[in-house]
Amino acid sequence: MRWALVKVCVAVTAMVVVAFAVPLGLVIREMARDRAFSNAEREAAAIAPALSITTDRDELERVVASAGSDAGMAVHIPASDGDGDGDGRDSGSGSGGDGGGEGQQAVDIGRQRAADKDIATTRKLGRASTTEVPGGSTLLQPVALSSGEIAVVEVYVPESEVTNGVATAWAVLAGVGVALIVGSVAVADRLGVRMVQPARRLVESAHELGEGKLGARVPEEGPTELRLAAVAFNSMADQVVQLLANERELAADLSHRLRTPLTVLRLNAASLGDGPAAEQTRAAVAQLEREVDTIIRTARDAKPQTAAVGAGVGCDAAEVVRERMDFWSALAEDEGRKVRVAGVDRPVRIPVARADLVAALDALLGNVFRHTAEGTAFAVDVHNGEDAVIVLVSDAGPGIADPRAAMARGRGSGADGSTGLGLDIVSRLAESTGGDVRIGRSVLGGTEVRIWIQLDGREPVRRGHRGAVRRRRRTKLVSTFNRPRSHP
Repeated sequence: MRWALVKVCVAVTAMVVVAFAVPLGLVIREMARDRAFSNAEREAAAIAPALSITTDRDELERVVASAGSDAGMAVHIPASDGDGDGDGRDSGSGSGGDGGGEGQQAVDIGRQRAADKDIATTRKLGRASTTEVPGGSTLLQPVALSSGEIAVVEVYVPESEVTNGVATAWAVLAGVGVALIVGSVAVADRLGVRMVQPARRLVESAHELGEGKLGARVPEEGPTELRLAAVAFNSMADQVVQLLANERELAADLSHRLRTPLTVLRLNAASLGDGPAAEQTRAAVAQLEREVDTIIRTARDAKPQTAAVGAGVGCDAAEVVRERMDFWSALAEDEGRKVRVAGVDRPVRIPVARADLVAALDALLGNVFRHTAEGTAFAVDVHNGEDAVIVLVSDAGPGIADPRAAMARGRGSGADGSTGLGLDIVSRLAESTGGDVRIGRSVLGGTEVRIWIQLDGREPVRRGHRGAVRRRRRTKLVSTFNRPRSHP
């Protein structure tokens, strides 16, 4: 927008300058020409009285010399035939004899530059004219003599005098035009900055708000439209903060309501006495209390919690799988389920928080116990590659008829009352690293949930675009995932 305004101002100002400067330059040139020929006319008129009195060559040369233009002025007096009038008016003798006179020869004073035919034409027409000569122009001015003949005064006007001051005037016009264009550019740039800066701050604040910085606001400055946009953005941001605060309060209140039944459950678990089942029940109740406390603290926190993927926050996936399988294996033994764990014999670092991985594994394994019959086998496999870690949770149950519906948040299969939140937790974990989650048929005959955790620091996948995740380069891990595995 800034450069667009500058270009528009440059174009408009340039057109205005051209529209006024070109005609003005032509007028200045014509004025200089008129000034030069007006001076020539004055010089020619200066010797006209002398020509009307005398045609003596010496007298005329003195007049031309006194005018200071002998180098550029010439006088052309035509020849005349003499005749007597016989009126007997002779001042010398006083007698009444016939008077007689001799004819006068042509007189040319000064340097002639005009052609003879041009001089003759001027003498014949009896009006001033100009003609082009080498190096400039000449003014031919006719003057009537006392004898009735027409003399022609020739005044030379050099080209330098015709163009005197024109170049300077044009340079001044060009300078004024350039100054106007530069000034318009400066004004347009300032106007552009005044418009662009508020728009840029609006964009930056929108990015900050999208990144979770809920305190991002836009100064209400600039043109009216941008001020209105800033007001609307700030109002929207305030509403987002209020909605998030209400959601946190609701989550905290709902979690706090669980404390009473948890307290009763903990007291009942304490009265179960000794034994493996009692210990497992008490451990499960203690873990549930910790999770509820974590939810309450997180919900009450005013600052949004963001995952720091690839910034030193991570865990050992093998260790977490071993720990959670120790817990779920005890329950599997009570229900007669066969369990197999693979790929956890060495550390497998992933850019995921330990608590998030624990929640994802518990969600998947809890689904196995919840949605499959007792005695159904399940397995957990961890595959470590160069750029990704794959966690497979497989079971020998009936499988999932509609994987797409199962992956939708808040919509499970519907028949068993599932909400789909467990798979959504797993999906968020994978997408935070740039990976994804796939549901398919396992070699055990039931469901296989594949969690692809990316290790190369890719941009996290945005929510709502899981179906449009681009196809990734398949490494040697793919052949490992598709290799048939033995039943536990």
